[in-house]
Amino acid sequence: MKRWDLRPFEIRNLFNPAFCGLVLFRALTAYEEENTQGMPFSLTLLVLPLCLHKDSREIVANHSRSYLLKITENNQQIMIGFADRVNQMLPYVFEGIGLLLERGCISITDDGRITTIKKKVRKAITGTDENIACQKVARIVGREFSRIADRATIYTTFGIRP
Repeated sequence: MKRWDLRPFEIRNLFNPAFCGLVLFRALTAYEEENTQGMPFSLTLLVLPLCLHKDSREIVANHSRSYLLKITENNQQIMIGFADRVNQMLPYVFEGIGLLLERGCISITDDGRITTIKKKVRKAITGTDENIACQKVARIVGREFSRIADRATIYTTFGIRP
């Protein structure tokens, strides 16, 4: 990973650790509404590739009342290049989680689940239209991950070997 000041301007703006952390936090919060134990760390790796990739984000947003497994079944294009996106996004996921940990917004349990700390991040979703869309889709993804409740199923659905 390049030092912050050596990264291209576009990368610094698109993958800002504060924004990536906020998107992750939205998914974690939605996950905890269904499952208070917190999101398994391995699932956090899938949040940013789904929420920041415009095509995937739009598909999930347009089918928000459907189940995630059904969405991926009916929209196979989500899985095209998904494993590569996950690998490319890993450093930004780690930076986002690191910032959330450093700021005391999340904690990690002994069994590797990530839980949010209440009243550390504003509940209101604000920002540009695209920023708001990323956060809303993160909430949908977090909720759906908790409903599925099986990491292997989620990974297999997106064509990634668990």
